[in-house]
Amino acid sequence: MLRPLLCLCALIALTGAQWSYQQTFNESSVVNISSCPITYYGQQYEKLYVNITSGNVTVCFNGFFSPETGGDCVVEHSRGAHQFGFFINLQPSTADVDYVRQKFPTIQNRLERYFLIKFPHFGFFPLNFGSSSQAALVLDRYTSDPVVYELQVGRTTVDTVNLTSSSRGFLDISGCRHSGQMYRPGTVISSDPQTCFSLTCNETAVLNTSSCGALERCQGNGICTLDTMLASTCTFTGPTIIDVHGQINSIQDRCAYSLFSTPSLPDFLVLGNFRDRRRTDVSFLDSVTLRVDGHYIHLEQGGRVQMDDSTLTLSSSSQLVHGVQLSKDQTGVTAELTNLNISVFFDGNTAQILLEGPAGSSVEGLCGNSSRSLSDLRLSEYSSTSCEMQYSETADSTINCTSVTERCNLLKEAPFSSCNTDIDPEPYITACTDTLCKYPAVDGLNCQFLKAYARACSQHNRALDGWTSKTGCSSEAFCQDRTCSDHEFCGEKTVGGDTRCFCRDIFASKYQANNSLGDPTVCMQDSASVTLVGCLLEDKGINYSALHLNDPTCRGQVDELTHMVTFSFNSSNSCGTVVTTNNSELIYKNTIMTQNSSSDIINGHDQVYIDFSCVQTQADIKTATFRIRDSSVIQHITSGVWDYTLTMQSFTDVGHTQAVESSTEVQLIQKIRVELKTDGLDGDVVVVVTDSCWATDQPSTNSTPRYDLIINGCANPADQTVQVEDNGLGTSNYFSFSMFQFTGSSGEVYLHCELHLCPKQNNCVPTCPAGARRRRSARSKYEGEAFISMAWTH
Repeated sequence: MLRPLLCLCALIALTGAQWSYQQTFNESSVVNISSCPITYYGQQYEKLYVNITSGNVTVCFNGFFSPETGGDCVVEHSRGAHQFGFFINLQPSTADVDYVRQKFPTIQNRLERYFLIKFPHFGFFPLNFGSSSQAALVLDRYTSDPVVYELQVGRTTVDTVNLTSSSRGFLDISGCRHSGQMYRPGTVISSDPQTCFSLTCNETAVLNTSSCGALERCQGNGICTLDTMLASTCTFTGPTIIDVHGQINSIQDRCAYSLFSTPSLPDFLVLGNFRDRRRTDVSFLDSVTLRVDGHYIHLEQGGRVQMDDSTLTLSSSSQLVHGVQLSKDQTGVTAELTNLNISVFFDGNTAQILLEGPAGSSVEGLCGNSSRSLSDLRLSEYSSTSCEMQYSETADSTINCTSVTERCNLLKEAPFSSCNTDIDPEPYITACTDTLCKYPAVDGLNCQFLKAYARACSQHNRALDGWTSKTGCSSEAFCQDRTCSDHEFCGEKTVGGDTRCFCRDIFASKYQANNSLGDPTVCMQDSASVTLVGCLLEDKGINYSALHLNDPTCRGQVDELTHMVTFSFNSSNSCGTVVTTNNSELIYKNTIMTQNSSSDIINGHDQVYIDFSCVQTQADIKTATFRIRDSSVIQHITSGVWDYTLTMQSFTDVGHTQAVESSTEVQLIQKIRVELKTDGLDGDVVVVVTDSCWATDQPSTNSTPRYDLIINGCANPADQTVQVEDNGLGTSNYFSFSMFQFTGSSGEVYLHCELHLCPKQNNCVPTCPAGARRRRSARSKYEGEAFISMAWTH
């Protein structure tokens, strides 16, 4: 009988297992182990290829086992199997960790996770130690019969474990890989005098190699010397880096990186800026910057070259700028440091740095070693703060990766094959397939990698005659002389067609999320503006020149640098703005629309109507309180965008020239004239309406007794001495009344007024009843004669 094994952690430690995942397979299968990748003799894998038969059982990591080619496989010869189970433990217990440390004392890293491949009679546990290149296997047999494991790399059996007397075996499968060859920990290959190559796989399975530099050659005695007859090229195209050693890497973010530097030139640096285009998850080399003696030369898309903040005009004739020879032709821009044998070429998509002579003997940056940690070569001082953010998108179902691979493999066919012995095409093919299998072949991308390889060959004096006609490509720079803004890139309207500036995907996403074409309206006190994004308009097939506001003469203004289109109006030119009120709000509304036409179709799209508005809160109802002892009171009011002052002042004459001062004696039933005046309001937009005024004998507006002077914007019909002038006509108005005193009071009279602002285009003048007005009885409210000092106080 089979031993019960579902408490499999007991086989590793004396605790119950907490399996994160388990599954049973009844046929040969491919199993995804990306959550627990296995390192097998120096090579990491994320898939298992399990073949079960009545004879041999094989578990391979790089494809199903083939007797002819072998593979990285664990082979069990003595038993067959009809099914197998797969179990993962992503959180080993402390007992598990201690057990593994005891059995594998040479492995320094901590056990992080493990999985089990279990067959009816045997099984094994690959152990994962995180980022360490060390690895191990625990092998089991669940039967009394012998179980024999063979571990193969390629067609070579590198280890054999024969479980006859024990039920468990332990095998360290650490190792190093170089050029497809496996080396065990502790391997040292001394320098070969003929090749100057040496290799060390140390005790912890870390590989170190040394050889002559890119521009050096081995003299045959173990010594490298500079070969000035050699030239080396590093290529940056799309998201890919191919360094001077032919090693390849890929940029996943949108940061700036050091492309080339050398200790012999401390003031010289070439850096590359990577940006998104049509997808957020694929970055492209977007521009190249040369830092020379504190100055910056920027090589950008479209062949534009900027020196610090100035744009340079270049031609095929070289122009010397701070020791750099700059020239431009139909293929791109070249910057040369001729005395140092360094040249940098950029065509808007691909950068190639040619190194000759002493400058190439010590190369740093991605050019020198693209396999270095990218974080070490990232230049944060030249990058945006969010450049490292990673994005993911759904795969493009329209891409046929098989067709893409066939096109990329043209680099191994004539005429490219004539250069294959000088420049390895494989890095370029890898760059081509990796990019085009997840990004559409637009904007000249299906030619970009072929063109980069052809140019690298030409730099090594290998002319590839006829490559453009065979591939349907052009040697000219894509989007030459078309300048786009920082949030745009140059691309094709249709494949092989005209070009234009497109919005970068990350920039456009914030507008697409709101289904908008621009930024929110900017509202000021006497003006408003709205800005639309030029590239988003083009995406919709909208020609900005056909757009206008309600007034057809009011059209958008285009910023030539950003391609943003701004529409605006103000108090002197309302552009047909409609002003309405809604309770306490003033609403200014206008519309961006296409010009009137007999057809409702413009460039294949419906008529465009984009409403925008400003909502401003009317001035809160403010109460100005004063008592008649001083001359006036000034109140500063801020409400919404309005910021103004309100002055209340009293006079004793019709012409409003004799203000009531503290020394003025005001007698009972004397005519008092009150002016309510504002400063800071735009009289072309709003007017002031006095809603009500009343008097009390206490400072509080709610105290009693109360006597009304103005009600609903009109004089109190019960008091024929009250007159209201210019109410709702401008930014100031007036009223007058005969002076009085409250019976039994101290003689102080406080006046309170409530006002509001009203859009001028509305009819803001209160409608007041006509007819005779009954004079109030002073005798019923006042008695005697009084002399009162006056002031406006709150």
